[in-house]
Amino acid sequence: MPRVLVRPPSPRLADGELTHLDRVAVDADLAARQWRGYVDAWRDLGWTPVEVPAADEHPDGVFVEDAIVVFGGTAVLTSPGADSRRGELATVAATVDRPDLDLRRIAAPATLDGGDVLKVGRAVYVGRSARTNEHGIEALAAIVEPLGYRVHPVPVTRTLHLKSQVTALPDGTIIGWEPKVDDPSLFEPFLAVPEEHGTAVVVVDDATVLMSADAPRTVEMLRARGLTVVTVPITEFEKLEGCVTCLSVRLRD
Repeated sequence: MPRVLVRPPSPRLADGELTHLDRVAVDADLAARQWRGYVDAWRDLGWTPVEVPAADEHPDGVFVEDAIVVFGGTAVLTSPGADSRRGELATVAATVDRPDLDLRRIAAPATLDGGDVLKVGRAVYVGRSARTNEHGIEALAAIVEPLGYRVHPVPVTRTLHLKSQVTALPDGTIIGWEPKVDDPSLFEPFLAVPEEHGTAVVVVDDATVLMSADAPRTVEMLRARGLTVVTVPITEFEKLEGCVTCLSVRLRD
């Protein structure tokens, strides 16, 4: 059974880092319920949640995607671009330290957030963003290109992370809400979606995606393409520049 890495939200979630959104009130209790619903959705889809220990002292710790990127049997522990997030790595590393994963690390001065890494087959798009620098992109390439992947750096200025702009459907089509995509021409094929929160999908299998409940027109658009679309409410995380991809890491590729 495939596994998915998750971490419970901190009661201090509302204190998380923000770069492109104004700070608004976040309901920590609602966030906790929405997180449980998110994890239950994965369980219902046949995945086994692997829970990283809570890190209440780290408001952004729930966004576990930023700490680690998995390429088949190789897991790359990142080097977060925000100083406040570097303490999240130790518990993530301990959770994935298992015989079936070759754990590699990226070290400062390189910075790399997992939210800037989009895998589409053997292509790896990496956002050059406020959180991921050139050294981080080069360090990732040095690890994954010998494994048969090809790294493609892309600019990210309009959002926090690349995967706040674009994600990919099971067939490799890259989707995004055009007002927030720096350069749609860099992605082929590219499909524009009608809502900002429709940008992010997580591929569950070849016919199923998981996405925010706050994008009903995008849901219908993807269902019309023949996909099974599972939706979850994640409003409290979206207030903090989070999305469905940020809250988990699939431990199979």
